[in-house]
Amino acid sequence: MSDPTDNVASGTQGLFQLGNALISNWLEFANKQRELVGRVSSSSSDGVFPRPENEALTRLQQDLLSRHAVLWADFLKLQPGESAEVRVRPQAGDRRFASAEWSASPVFDYLRQSYLLNAEFLTKAVDTLPIPEGRAKERAQFLARQYIDALAPSNFAATNPDFIRTAIDTRGESITSGIRNLLEDLAKGRISITDEAAFEVGRNLAITQGSVIFENELMQLIQYAPLTDKVHQRPLLIIPPCINKFYILDLQPENSLVRFVVEQGFTVFLMSWKSVTAAEGHFGWDDYLHLGPLTALEVVRDVAKVAKPHVLGFCVGGTILSAALAVAYGRGEDPVESVTLLTTLVDFSDPGELGCLVDEASLSAREAAIGRGGLVKGQELANVFSSLRANELIWQYVVGNYLKGDKPQAFDLLFWNSDSANLPGPFLCWYLRKLYLENALRMPGRLSMLGVKVDLGEIRAPAYLLATREDHIVPWTGAYLTRSLWGGETTFVLGASGHVAGVINPPVRNRRSHWVGESLAAAPEEWFEKSQERPGSWWTHWVVWLKARGGRQVAARKRLGNARYGPIEPAPGRYVKARD
Repeated sequence: MSDPTDNVASGTQGLFQLGNALISNWLEFANKQRELVGRVSSSSSDGVFPRPENEALTRLQQDLLSRHAVLWADFLKLQPGESAEVRVRPQAGDRRFASAEWSASPVFDYLRQSYLLNAEFLTKAVDTLPIPEGRAKERAQFLARQYIDALAPSNFAATNPDFIRTAIDTRGESITSGIRNLLEDLAKGRISITDEAAFEVGRNLAITQGSVIFENELMQLIQYAPLTDKVHQRPLLIIPPCINKFYILDLQPENSLVRFVVEQGFTVFLMSWKSVTAAEGHFGWDDYLHLGPLTALEVVRDVAKVAKPHVLGFCVGGTILSAALAVAYGRGEDPVESVTLLTTLVDFSDPGELGCLVDEASLSAREAAIGRGGLVKGQELANVFSSLRANELIWQYVVGNYLKGDKPQAFDLLFWNSDSANLPGPFLCWYLRKLYLENALRMPGRLSMLGVKVDLGEIRAPAYLLATREDHIVPWTGAYLTRSLWGGETTFVLGASGHVAGVINPPVRNRRSHWVGESLAAAPEEWFEKSQERPGSWWTHWVVWLKARGGRQVAARKRLGNARYGPIEPAPGRYVKARD
């Protein structure tokens, strides 16, 4: 019978060899990148990056071998019942190896620490590779992270002591449950990350009272019923992201931004984007501007009898809104009283982790396939976003659902995260090329939309710009760049937490904080140095800003819509309930 320590050592050595092979492949990738950008190494006459070993990489390899030798020596000296010294620890917040089972067994403790050594080596090795800084380097770092996360010993039954302990404690029932969970998820085509039976849109999510008063091929427009006797004269129109469903802004009453604004005495209208089918697969960027915000603004003005409502856009909804307003102002209109942009990019100089996934080759292939018509399935988009946080949104549930046989807990935000929406190919291809790849929206007159050459500098409405400090999709430093492009005055606020949790932060929970400042500094870091941190939600700060521009108080109208745009169906409407 073989010694289990030999198996562990062999497996670890295999990981080490695989890591070196991966580094070798990345060196080849680096050579190609150098050729693409036309940089010629000073030590090579043919313009190809030289193959000799990178000195920094060599030092990393030597350090890795010496640290492995120490770790192995510690392991061999252990007596029964003893624990090895902890030579390497997980990063803060990494809960994969938190249970006592990992340290209780010297074998699993060694496996854990050797994996963390290899992971640290690969992470540093990618940083030393001769790849030009920018998206090529970021792409290599992203691929390395996917590789590292996927090979964690916690992800495999044979190398996860929690799996073994759970199987023993349940007499194998956890294995049966895990297989059942896996088969159910295979049938759904996605990993379950919440108890989906606990929620239903229209029953306990998106239940703020209102009616759909208008619809077209791409969106439904909802008007919400008043909750106060008097309301501000100017209503608020909300443009959510089209990549996801709108109810992230109307989850449950206690964390609904929609309900909060209605309670503050505003008449609220909200666009519910359609998860497109093959019939809408030909729609492009201009269609989204025309059939989306520009049409919604016409309806809102007609119903509210107000020339200039407030508007709010979230994430890509904010980008679409900004482009639509640039068209309107380019036509000589003055369409809105104020603009609120939540975690929104209009200058894509700092596009976050998504930027490294957009390159000419992959985009050209996508354009050839669906650039003139076709669908991008919502699940494909959801998988991309999950990969940005693979340990939290993929591997955690692989271990919990399939290895331990658990059912994920009910969590409204994760239910929304699983409820993805389809997009038309022409729209997505235009968006990725013109904005992520070319960053053309920031350049006055560079883009023509709906026959108008647009310039964000022509938008004269004041803007409230919210970013969140830990946002990996829209870096706050990138969102800050909107200030230098906007034609009207801007107020910038930085919230705590990430892209979604930082936005959905109701005051009643009294959590997190936000930063405010009067500085108009061009550099975001300079603004932050001069800002002040305030406890609690940014919602209260924003609603004061909004009320100052809300107009006089008028009696709330109980009847929704008007003679031209009457109620079609109760909120939240049909479009948001459609699921693939």
